[in-house]
Amino acid sequence: MKPGGMRKWLAVGTGVGIEIRGADLHVVVARVRPAGVRWLGATTIASFRTRPAADWGKEYAQFLRKLGLTHLAAHVLLPREEVIVRQISLPGVKDSELDAAVRFQVDSLHPYGEDDVAYCAARVGQSSTVLVGIARREVVERYFSLLSEAGVKTASISFSAAAIYSGIRLLAPPAAGFLALHQTVEGVEAYGESEARPLFSALFTMPAERAQALAAAELRLPAGVEPRALSEILPFPRNRRRGDPDSDAEFASLALAYAAALAGACPRLSLDANLLAPELRSASSRLVFAPTVVLASALALLLIALSLEGAYNRRRYLDAVNGEIKKLEPQARRASELDKSIETLLGRAQRLDQFRQRSKADMDLLHELTQIVAPPAWLSSLEITRTTVYIGGEAEQAAPLIKQLDNSKLLENSEFSMPLVRGASGEIFRIRSTRENAPKEEAAR
Repeated sequence: MKPGGMRKWLAVGTGVGIEIRGADLHVVVARVRPAGVRWLGATTIASFRTRPAADWGKEYAQFLRKLGLTHLAAHVLLPREEVIVRQISLPGVKDSELDAAVRFQVDSLHPYGEDDVAYCAARVGQSSTVLVGIARREVVERYFSLLSEAGVKTASISFSAAAIYSGIRLLAPPAAGFLALHQTVEGVEAYGESEARPLFSALFTMPAERAQALAAAELRLPAGVEPRALSEILPFPRNRRRGDPDSDAEFASLALAYAAALAGACPRLSLDANLLAPELRSASSRLVFAPTVVLASALALLLIALSLEGAYNRRRYLDAVNGEIKKLEPQARRASELDKSIETLLGRAQRLDQFRQRSKADMDLLHELTQIVAPPAWLSSLEITRTTVYIGGEAEQAAPLIKQLDNSKLLENSEFSMPLVRGASGEIFRIRSTRENAPKEEAAR
């Protein structure tokens, strides 16, 4: 694993770490993102060895259910005294040949019988050093059976050195040459890295000062290098407070479980050091829901495509209609202009016909007046318009003319427009009459 670079941006995941410490299980849940780590929760399951598995399994399930992470499988760390950690150098061995090379030497790395062990091996960085973890098969199977009986899904059973090595490299490479000490129930666990030893892990059942001196000698660290707490070399959670005694004490106490949670959150970026048989491992991924998600996504995309296709077809049809309208607009304008021309010509023809008929109507009216105003009466003036007739003249008796004019089929509403005046041979009159069937608009004028 090459630290830094794109590695940080691949650090995405959530993991459950369980440390088996004495009679208790220490559980930590952490979420890893490129921007940092968040501590989601922690709990301690006390006396798990003596309590019914269903009892403490229910407690564990409630803890994960509260966080909404019941789908996660746990990454379990065996007690350090139950794991033999070895390092062997295999220069020139390819990764594809690593398992066969370790299998060839594993019998010489432990005191147990040939078929009594479970082991795992992982290359340390890009070096030729291979980290080997060995535990009795009976121990691994016993813990797995107990966890399974409690309903705990287990993704891996590993050891502290692999979890620490993986956890401190998730977001940034560690400082060169350091030693970390962690107090356990069995003694002092030392973990360190240096140019001489790419990885060192050991459990000392002696005072911390003596353990520090031996570990520093193994790492060949310069004099004056102070040991650090394990919690100080791991990525500090963004949502925890530094400097709070209670918070720092809890973090230091649960450092190994926290390291396991980090390694479990990003297994592809961690050492593949799993003592559990492949057929027994549970997966934390929600990929079991992938077919449903894929089908639902495909259905959603199909519905979106259908809706977009309908809108696209409507838009396309509208564009086609608008295109045809634009093509036919000149013809439509021409037809409209022709309609207006025809209407104008019809109006002109109608007015010409009316004008032609007007002369005949005027002659008929003149003939009618000649019959009504008969000699010895005579007319001195005659004015004919489209709606009105004005006559003036002299008659022996002018009053009967009003009735005679109204009785005519061509005139109505006759009246004297001036008082009668007595002349030399009769009465001088002036009468105004309205022509029947006169156009209303002209009569209104």
